[in-house]
Amino acid sequence: MVRIIPILRSASSGPDPSGAYSYSYETGNGIQMEEQGELKPEGEQGTMSVRGRFSYQADDGTPIEVVYTADENGFQPQGAHLPKAPEIPEGILRALAWIAEHPEEDNLQ
Repeated sequence: MVRIIPILRSASSGPDPSGAYSYSYETGNGIQMEEQGELKPEGEQGTMSVRGRFSYQADDGTPIEVVYTADENGFQPQGAHLPKAPEIPEGILRALAWIAEHPEEDNLQ
């Protein structure tokens, strides 16, 4: 049996001549989404800069929310349910600092 989920709210605008756009929607099963984007005039072709968020309820009832940006630095999601990278050990941080302070060592033959 196919379950039909209604769209309760939907809005969009753009893209306008500058490349800016936005959209949002909400469904009958609790999914919410919104996103805004704009074209930054950097570089030859420019760079898209996007901000957004979406939320829904997981199968076990856990509320899931992701807030994100996407730009010249890539897609950067944030959410309480997403895994976190471990701390960088102090010895590695010291080694990276030493390497940055001694770039001439990279040019040895």
